[in-house]
Amino acid sequence: VQLQASGGGVVQPGGSLRLSCAASGSIFSIISIGWYRQAPGKQRELVADITSGSTNYADSVKGRFNISRDNAKNTVYLQMNSLKPEDTAIYYCSARLLRSRFSTTPISYWGQGTQVTVSS
Repeated sequence: VQLQASGGGVVQPGGSLRLSCAASGSIFSIISIGWYRQAPGKQRELVADITSGSTNYADSVKGRFNISRDNAKNTVYLQMNSLKPEDTAIYYCSARLLRSRFSTTPISYWGQGTQVTVSS
């Protein structure tokens, strides 16, 4: 299983970016999928995730970020608006999934990370 993240870059404060993460490989069912971020000198934190259609956001991004999922493509998107310098971090995609219909225990996978820099 691979998670391929894309869409990071450099943007000015107040700008927008859209991250994408495509899961591929032996996947039977994705239980949850979402985005984490890690800023320099800080711990990795949850940004947003989707579980069985329900979304969950960190308080710091509520009202500015929107997570969505395309089940047919096993892809999750993170639309980030009104970006702030404190959003600067490496953003990681993560998924908990079942690899086959015989699997009983979900396994977590991580993508390689994509850099988001918010700076004037």
